[in-house]
Amino acid sequence: MIKKIPVIDLKQHQAVSGKSGMRDTYKPLQTVFAPSSNPVEIAQGLKLNGASEMYIADLDLIESQGHNITDIKMVNSILPVIFDGGVKNMEGFEFFLDYAYKIIIPTETLESIDEMRKIFAKYPKERIVVSVDVKNNELLAKNFDMDLAEFKEILKELDPNDIILLDISGVGTEKGYNKELLDEFAEFKEKLIIAGGLNKNSIGELESLGIKKVLIGTSLHSGEVKILD
Repeated sequence: MIKKIPVIDLKQHQAVSGKSGMRDTYKPLQTVFAPSSNPVEIAQGLKLNGASEMYIADLDLIESQGHNITDIKMVNSILPVIFDGGVKNMEGFEFFLDYAYKIIIPTETLESIDEMRKIFAKYPKERIVVSVDVKNNELLAKNFDMDLAEFKEILKELDPNDIILLDISGVGTEKGYNKELLDEFAEFKEKLIIAGGLNKNSIGELESLGIKKVLIGTSLHSGEVKILD
């Protein structure tokens, strides 16, 4: 069975929801797993419903507008957290290791490929997740100039255990997965975690294609998709 990893985004100590990465329009998350948008309550509800880990993005940290790392640490004591805090370099990666069990290296915020190489040289792959951030079918990387084909060569070199393929344009839309993008990364199929706009039908399709893990937010919190279905 394909593994569904629940997703929440945090802003000012509450879970929020939005579409297509337009973070200034995000609103408090309404979820079937808790009566409020409190991340600890949501984590408890997710665990009761069969979740074994969860993904959290700290939007305040990513946008340099504060942080929610105390909330992250509390949630991590309930469910192991795969954490996106907008890592830029090895120093940031090291800091977050005390707050979550896996730390994401996102192409969107990474300072350079050399910083990623340093992280892989020093830390076990079990604690590292690379996020290939894609917008309009192009690699989203604010600090280095590289296309998807070039970044794939870096992935072959570093050989991470887990690679998130995140179609930011699809976030919150429930429109399904990006077939073109998945085809481009087919050689990494065993390592991929597909994310961005997934719905019930697309999860079934991805499972039939041999994908092992997905990140699921909107359609899970609405109740359309169940963690253990």
